[in-house]
Amino acid sequence: MKTGAANSALYLNAIKLPFFADFNAPEKYGLARASPNRTLNLKLQTPDKETLGAWFILSDRYYQTLPAIPTDVGTHIVPALKEHPVVLFLHGNAATRAFSARIQHYQALSTRLGANVLVIDYRGFADSTGKPSELGLTVDARTAFDWLVAHGKKPEDILIIGHSLGTGVAGQLGVTLATDGVKCKGIVLLSPFSSIDGVLESYNLFGVIPLIKPIALIPGAAQIVKRAVVHRFDTLQAVPNITASVLIAHAENDYDIPHTHSDTLFHAFLEDHLPPLTLPNNPFSATPEDWKIVADQQVLRNAKRKTIVESRTISNFGTVNEFTEDTGRKVTLVKTLAGGHDYLGVQEGLVDIIGKAFSVI
Repeated sequence: MKTGAANSALYLNAIKLPFFADFNAPEKYGLARASPNRTLNLKLQTPDKETLGAWFILSDRYYQTLPAIPTDVGTHIVPALKEHPVVLFLHGNAATRAFSARIQHYQALSTRLGANVLVIDYRGFADSTGKPSELGLTVDARTAFDWLVAHGKKPEDILIIGHSLGTGVAGQLGVTLATDGVKCKGIVLLSPFSSIDGVLESYNLFGVIPLIKPIALIPGAAQIVKRAVVHRFDTLQAVPNITASVLIAHAENDYDIPHTHSDTLFHAFLEDHLPPLTLPNNPFSATPEDWKIVADQQVLRNAKRKTIVESRTISNFGTVNEFTEDTGRKVTLVKTLAGGHDYLGVQEGLVDIIGKAFSVI
């Protein structure tokens, strides 16, 4: 498999839904139908001279205080950012910022959290120039983050929310911010994956068709496909370098990306706080005494986990597990009973949890 074809399958940026979108008229796609002129269509310039299509959606709470429908949304960006929270939303693969499921996310964040929302289409997506790559998408996300700062929002007041592929972008953005000594309000990972390799092994197209299992029947074919995908988006490897508070959320009925990916990420954040687990070098030659040592270590780890992680079950909603480090950084895992892959982030209960976790409400 050629590298270009494999990466096209990863991004699916050629699928520009809705077709022939008019990004200058967000009202056509469900944004602000009752509140016209609440969204500004933007063009952001990246340091490497790509042009990104973007929308800035005014906080509904800010919009409702205006005495009249604004004729120039651009004049309200700075005051809206000054008075209300902001979310930088990084969407998944395929489609555009006008895709219906994404519109519902912006609406939930704008109305229920009262947040302004900046959403970008990465390079090669929608009306943005260039070709997608892991480094390129990370640059795009940082460009959007810096645009918010340039318009008056303090970095520590910017909440980053990534969905699906966008969680990989959010993770890499988190690393670059930490490397530069920049603090953000936090990072939310909706329906995340641990790495692209993990996605290839478990992803189901449209929630039904296993992406790589049929290929895996051919000896060596699965490894060829993995090697062809050069963009890793390895959030699991990024974990040690992310310093912001993190909220991970996944629906148990997500048939695209299994919710076990979120368990893996949460455990990675927790690992440094648990006693070590030492496995035998050669499991096949390990003695019963070797395995008893492993079992004893696991007992200690489970006991320590119970003292660190606060767990609660919310009736008819799901579970919440969280722990707070000595530095004050909090890591939260929310597992919902419903929401699937595309609509997890529009559930009122989850939006409220996000708002309270990051003091946005």
